[in-house]
Amino acid sequence: MQTNFSAEQLADPDVAFSEKILRKCVHCGFCTATCPTYLTLGDELDSPRGRIYLIKDMLENGKDADERVVTHIDRCLSCLACMTTCPSGVDYMHLVDHARAHIEQTYKRPLFDRLIRNLLAMVLPYPRRFRLALKAARLGRLFRPLFTRLPGLKPMAAMLALAPARLPRASGAAAIGSHAPKGGRKGRVAILSGCAQSVLDPAINEATVELLTRFGIEVVVPAGEACCGALVHHMGREEQTFESARRNVDVWTREIEAGGLDAIIITTSGCGTTVKDYGHMLRLDPAYAEKAATVSALAKDITEYLVSLDLPAAKAGEGMRLAYHSACSMQHGQRIKESPKRLLANAGFTVLDVPEGHLCCGSAGTYNIMQSEIAARLKARKLANIAKTKPDLIAAGNIGCITQIGDGAGVPILHTVEILNWAYGGARPSKLPAA
Repeated sequence: MQTNFSAEQLADPDVAFSEKILRKCVHCGFCTATCPTYLTLGDELDSPRGRIYLIKDMLENGKDADERVVTHIDRCLSCLACMTTCPSGVDYMHLVDHARAHIEQTYKRPLFDRLIRNLLAMVLPYPRRFRLALKAARLGRLFRPLFTRLPGLKPMAAMLALAPARLPRASGAAAIGSHAPKGGRKGRVAILSGCAQSVLDPAINEATVELLTRFGIEVVVPAGEACCGALVHHMGREEQTFESARRNVDVWTREIEAGGLDAIIITTSGCGTTVKDYGHMLRLDPAYAEKAATVSALAKDITEYLVSLDLPAAKAGEGMRLAYHSACSMQHGQRIKESPKRLLANAGFTVLDVPEGHLCCGSAGTYNIMQSEIAARLKARKLANIAKTKPDLIAAGNIGCITQIGDGAGVPILHTVEILNWAYGGARPSKLPAA
């Protein structure tokens, strides 16, 4: 794609980076075939190619974002299926990140939109606040019919619909501190506690700690961690994102210097995509660029790390048909496709590929709140495709996906590591029916 940025514009390192991305696009349109919003809405401007045109026009001409641009950028899931498909290697992720930051700086959203986004940014990244908000949602459900009828408050109705009726209690198995390995120590890792996942399903990290320590890995849960920053990053709130990134880099650097780390384990694939991008985010910060790059290099999805441990074969899943739902942030964001399925098959499960597995389920961070109608259509499509496999259970590696499709799946849906922990000596997950 030909570009016409001025020398003055290209003096801005973010603009210069985006200009290089734009020049790679050759208008081929392969991205439209795998874009969930284009397939759902049929609008060229709701495809990656269409959004690239909008972003180019906005940045190249030094324009403030307008309602048209914001509408189509907001509808992007950041599923990154387009990047998997693109034959030219267009770095759409960083281009749309830049566009969102530009929107945040130059566009004044309608009042209710601003209020809801501020609420999400103030609550979701903070586990204590999030827990309180979910408890308050029990009362808020009384107002859901009213919120549904008011266009500006539909996201509030979506939030209330997603809130679980009951919240699980943390067992302490993944409490802050060092968790000693069973037998001799074979490795040392840190684990990201997370924000939303730690409230919605603490059993995921508990299973991770149990499984890793059983195989000789010391697991450190460091004090002082923040949210990875993904939730506010997708809102274009760069400074809040960078603040979280710097805090986590400091925490993990301390652990690296104290006892060394073989990896930083992440059990929410959306967080993994973000942490692996810290090196890019903080590349212009002289105090953090090198440390952030080190942290990003150490970041591993739990399945990515487990493959390196060469786990023995197990028989826990014999006779069970398991549909593997690959989160977009896993397969497109981190390009991890085979490791989870290989681990589950090694544990004895018959692993089933979901038709149209490359398409998003509609969760995408806060997308199922802010764009609930599109998310609902994607959810229905995903559930229909899962049902075609006739599974006994579903495995996934992202709490957002588990929350999004869990209530309509008709069979238990668990995090991959919960299933593997059970397969290798842990307790049978409570979501599974008795054997």
